[in-house]
Order: sequence, then structure tokens, then C-alpha cells
Amino acid sequence: MKILVTGSAGFIGFHTSKRLLDSGHDVIGLDNLNTYYDINLKKDRLKILQGYDGFTFHKIDLKDQDVVESLFKKESPQRVIHLAAQAGVRYSIDHPQLYLQSNIVGTFNVLEGCRHNKVEHLVYASSSSVYGLNTKYPFSVHDQCR
Repeated sequence: MKILVTGSAGFIGFHTSKRLLDSGHDVIGLDNLNTYYDINLKKDRLKILQGYDGFTFHKIDLKDQDVVESLFKKESPQRVIHLAAQAGVRYSIDHPQLYLQSNIVGTFNVLEGCRHNKVEHLVYASSSSVYGLNTKYPFSVHDQCR
């Protein structure tokens, strides 16, 4: 099976991709390789994944609709595991526009790619940056979102 994994250079995306490859699936890895945390760690993970014959990697940013559309058409994934997101709850308070583009526009582009390319199944792991306008710190999963 051909599976697109967004955020494939991140911790969860790497382990998900590796597990799928070990199970005999073809994996299309996608990541923008931003520098929010150590880029060398991401590159080291990709080196491991690139050792598999069934792994293909694309360095793209999900906010670029045309590039995402082109990727879906070119690769024709049967399934998508969407794990890519800008991380860091506190960082989101100082950089809200970055989160809007990455996590909302990027997710919309993935959804549209799935919709227009007959993807059988989509798995989405939510961003941790869902706490809204709360002023109480630390954030809690029990907080009401506004």
C-alpha cells in the first residue's frame, strides 16, 4: 500500500514511517524541515528512512497549495497519515500567523488533496496548539476553548 506521511522527519512521523516500511508498505514522506528544533535530528531520521527502497521524500511546505496538489497527483497515495504541524504551544502565542498557515491552511490543503485524489483513508493527529484564548497557565486539556 502507498501511504503519505506528513511530518515524516518529526518524532512521531519518523516512527510511523519506519513501522509502515518495516511492514512492507511504500511511504511517501513529507516534511518542511523547519528549524523549530534541531534540524540535524530531522536529517538523521530521514537518512534512516531513505535506506528503505519503499521510501520517497519530498521537502515541501503544506501551506503551498499548488505544490501539495502536484504531490497528490504525482504520488497518488492510497492513504494519508497527517502528522505535520508547527509544534510548541507557548511559541504559538508569539507567532500565531505561523500556526495559522502551517496548521490550519496546511491541513486544509491535505484535506483537499485527499478529496480530489480518491484517498481511501485519512488519519489526522491533532496539534497541541488548541487551547484558544485562555489566559490561565499552565494550559490543561480540561480548559474550555474560546
